[in-house]
Amino acid sequence: MSDIKSFDKLRLEKYFEMEGGYVCDFSNRTFGECVLENTGVDIYTEEYIGNSGSKASRLRAFWEKESNYLVVKLLKEMIEYWKIQKSSSLLNYKPFNPVLYEECKKVVARLQNMSPIEDVDMLTLDSNKKNFELLVRSIKESIEKNQPEQALDRLHTFVIKYIREVCTRHGILFQKDTPLHSLFGGYIKFLQRGSLIESEMSERILKSSISVLEAFNSVRNSQSLAHDNPILNYNESVLIFNNISNTVRFVKLLEQKILEQDKKGTKEKIVWKDIEFSPEEIEAAGDEYMSIKADIERGK
Repeated sequence: MSDIKSFDKLRLEKYFEMEGGYVCDFSNRTFGECVLENTGVDIYTEEYIGNSGSKASRLRAFWEKESNYLVVKLLKEMIEYWKIQKSSSLLNYKPFNPVLYEECKKVVARLQNMSPIEDVDMLTLDSNKKNFELLVRSIKESIEKNQPEQALDRLHTFVIKYIREVCTRHGILFQKDTPLHSLFGGYIKFLQRGSLIESEMSERILKSSISVLEAFNSVRNSQSLAHDNPILNYNESVLIFNNISNTVRFVKLLEQKILEQDKKGTKEKIVWKDIEFSPEEIEAAGDEYMSIKADIERGK
């Protein structure tokens, strides 16, 4: 159930011109397609019939039944769609109301801030392999149901697949049984050698992520649905999910920057150098794999 307030609903209904059962200029077909494309929900089922079964009634039922996450996804698209449609001088619509438009955007922002998971849409892989797609879909379904504790094991699988993909892309050697935190440690050394991190603080944060990912291994094995375990509580699951997701988001942005450098030919200017972690850094990260020997014998 979303957290849309009564006055918010009034603003949205006025913006979407929902009087008489209508929603914007949607037909039954285009309305169903819009909802399905943006949320994966078939709004033309009995679950969303509302009071009358009209488009407006179904949209109100959607607001009542679905999570903030799904409601935000749909509202974002619909608000911008209607703004574009209103700009057409060929159609006899009511004048565009910029004040109401901004108020509706504030409604969406408030709902988004109330969502426990910050941004699950960053969970994508460049690979088109079907098992990756199914994995991401499964994680998103748990988040849409507001059940992050049930997604932790699949998030772990996603992250290890993603970091392996990144390491392979950059020629970073690893073994099949190399644990996640060691994979990430190897990736950080790659970033350091290429001077791809601009601030010391960013390096410190990334290094601290090694110990976080090591602990994530433990959560996956002992407190998730990966095995017959007692499941971690909701609030801590949200904390872990957001922390791991933020790390992945940063890596994805960094990889995009590296790709752009490659296209411009600037990667040739990178000066590579051998960088070792100090004993203090290794201890702080809690990672015994960060030595040169561990690069060869990871996972043992």
